[in-house]
Amino acid sequence: MKKSRFRFGKGDRELSLLALPSVLYIFVFSYLTMFGAIIAFKNYRYDKGILGSDWAGFDNFKFFFISEKAFIVTRNTVLYSLWFWVVTTLGALIVAILLNEISRKWSKYYQTTMFLPTFVSWVVVMFLAQMFLSHDYGFLNRLYETIGLDRIRWYLEANYWPLILTLAHLWKSIGFSALVYYAGIVAIDPSYYEAAKMDGASRFQMARKITIPMLSPLIIILMIMAIGNMIRGDFGLHFFVSNNSPLLYNTTDIIDTFVYRALSVSGDIPMATAVGLYQSVVGLLLVVGANYTVRKISEENSLW
Repeated sequence: MKKSRFRFGKGDRELSLLALPSVLYIFVFSYLTMFGAIIAFKNYRYDKGILGSDWAGFDNFKFFFISEKAFIVTRNTVLYSLWFWVVTTLGALIVAILLNEISRKWSKYYQTTMFLPTFVSWVVVMFLAQMFLSHDYGFLNRLYETIGLDRIRWYLEANYWPLILTLAHLWKSIGFSALVYYAGIVAIDPSYYEAAKMDGASRFQMARKITIPMLSPLIIILMIMAIGNMIRGDFGLHFFVSNNSPLLYNTTDIIDTFVYRALSVSGDIPMATAVGLYQSVVGLLLVVGANYTVRKISEENSLW
């Protein structure tokens, strides 16, 4: 008699109970709310409700696609997402490898220190950025003035902001990403490194020939997930850190901030729902496409 591949034991019950709060959260806020996506195809009115409102077809999608800013914000969203993933992945891999080279006592201290910015709100980061970038009292402008340089109006000059946003994103996210890769490094069989040492391999060679190849499945999985969020930028980073300065829109604006401003001015809920649905559908297609490509290259590294 053929045994089932899926068996539910006592240990599985305990793990299921631990996962239950997260499963309920996702079910309530991600699946039950999918019914609201119907608003994207209706002229929604509060007095008629969702089902009673008149159908509008694809009219709610026109606002975004016919806007002169549509190309700019889409370009910014995609390019920033790609750039942030590349920079964060490279930085996190380097930090994780360095953490593996120090003692466990000090590595725990550095892990805690790097992980703290993950919990800092973007509103707090906005005030920290103003402490450095303010024209009147900012640390950088006072430093420039001390060494004889002119002050810079950071919130009025767009060419500095790709770098500023990259540094802010790295500061807040590299700690968590590094810990994920560090956990992957710890799980690697030490016998690989011992054999490499006996063959005279240097630390750099071991990192290049053992650590990174062994982490490649994890890197690929995180890459697929990042591709799914490529069309959905980090609202807090782009809205708060740039202080929502109008002169920076062409450089810092993404789809999420553009729709937020349009919604706050017009209060057009169907339009905002339409753009959110567009982002979700495109994200799903990107994940499926990326996973299909990875599966064609290496089936064992794909998600499904």
